[in-house]
Amino acid sequence: MHNLYKRAGDETAALVWFRRDLRDFDHAALHAALAAHGRVHCAFMFDTEILEALASRADPRLAFIWDSVAELRTALEARGGGLHVLHGRARDEIPRLAATLGVAAVYANRDYEPQAIARDAEIAGRLRERSIDFRTRKDQVIFELDEVRTRSGDAFSVFTPYKRAWLARLEPRHTAPQETAPLMARLAPYAGAAMPSLEELGFVRAAPALPGGMASGARQWAAFQGRLAGYAAQRDFPAVEATSRLSVHLRFGTVSIRELVRFARARRSAGAETWLAELVWREFYFAILAARPDVVDHAFRHAYDALAWEHDEAGFRAWCEGRTGYPLVDAAMRELNATGAMHNRLRMVTASFLVKDLGIDWRRGERYFAEKLLDYDLAANNGGWQWSASTGCDAQPWFRIFNPVTQSRRFDAEGEYIRRWVPELARVQGDAVHAPWELGPLEQQAAGCVVGRDYPEPVVRHEAARERTLARYRAARNGRG
Repeated sequence: MHNLYKRAGDETAALVWFRRDLRDFDHAALHAALAAHGRVHCAFMFDTEILEALASRADPRLAFIWDSVAELRTALEARGGGLHVLHGRARDEIPRLAATLGVAAVYANRDYEPQAIARDAEIAGRLRERSIDFRTRKDQVIFELDEVRTRSGDAFSVFTPYKRAWLARLEPRHTAPQETAPLMARLAPYAGAAMPSLEELGFVRAAPALPGGMASGARQWAAFQGRLAGYAAQRDFPAVEATSRLSVHLRFGTVSIRELVRFARARRSAGAETWLAELVWREFYFAILAARPDVVDHAFRHAYDALAWEHDEAGFRAWCEGRTGYPLVDAAMRELNATGAMHNRLRMVTASFLVKDLGIDWRRGERYFAEKLLDYDLAANNGGWQWSASTGCDAQPWFRIFNPVTQSRRFDAEGEYIRRWVPELARVQGDAVHAPWELGPLEQQAAGCVVGRDYPEPVVRHEAARERTLARYRAARNGRG
């Protein structure tokens, strides 16, 4: 996977294949190609193997990507270059384009997902048949799996010692920008076919929660810098604008992880330290996926593959649609369905509810989030779900089960977030917004929210569900799953 088929000393043409790195600055593969070659072509693939797997033709991620690619193309053209925007199978089109352009090497930033690794290995082989190198660079992360290991050389499976080792290894050179601007004169112009529209790609535009592109990422990043000092104290409250909302920009590479880490490391506030730890969590999950690709379909802790899950289709649909009768869970799911966004605290709450209140397999929830999240990333999504399900590395202990009402009262005490996304509860006053079934019939009538008519009855009673979950996990741990 690392620097496949290098051939030193080439000064001829190269092709840079943009993927999860839709920017023209601080870009490892682009920097390497510009530094080594006199003429550099650029390309992006709308890969049909990825597009055909999407569940919706109105997926807002496609609008985010399309807008980001369009902005990137304009930026490269302003520098005297261009961007080939192709539609087809990457494993066919990238070798074909490289051969047509007569390049000596194709450069790309490494992707760590199992399917991407297999795709890249096949493309490397096809390029090698044409005597073309495939050269990959590290760009999504500060450290890859083989750079942060235990003293015995194993992959870490607990976050705190991983973070300690990660921070101890970090030096200024690891976050130094991969400068591209001084070398942009080497970009090869391209004034070919127009970029295919979303409709030509088979999709319709659905506005994402955040606009795509480098300029959008820069605005979001600039706004968060002013909130960073208060991040530790405010990050868990979904009604407060306290988080960075940069995860989608990190997912598609419209911001640079090196810049974010460099900035956070230079600050000396509790907020900066807490946020930096979140960036390290992201890399921890990348490392877990690289070391254990089987976690895509299996529990990290193998014993929990034996968990006996409920087959509750009505409960699953209620969860998906935000009709569980638990206001914070429902608000979070409705926001996800409407915008593709969900606060990190609410990801934990909703995941815990599906797995430990409804007793439904975590993989079903993980796949639903994969369909809906604008910032969906396999490593982080899988890691987060396995944490909540207590099946993963360094996970929430199996016997600790979030109470959705307690979480609601703690993190949305005034019910501001709930009322924003569950309008049926807009007139429910005070603490009752967290558990409207506790109101008497006349109080429900006065609030215009009769439980069972205007807002659902709880699909499950938490205390009874908790006992079932404890029994389920005990059985799996004792080999009686």
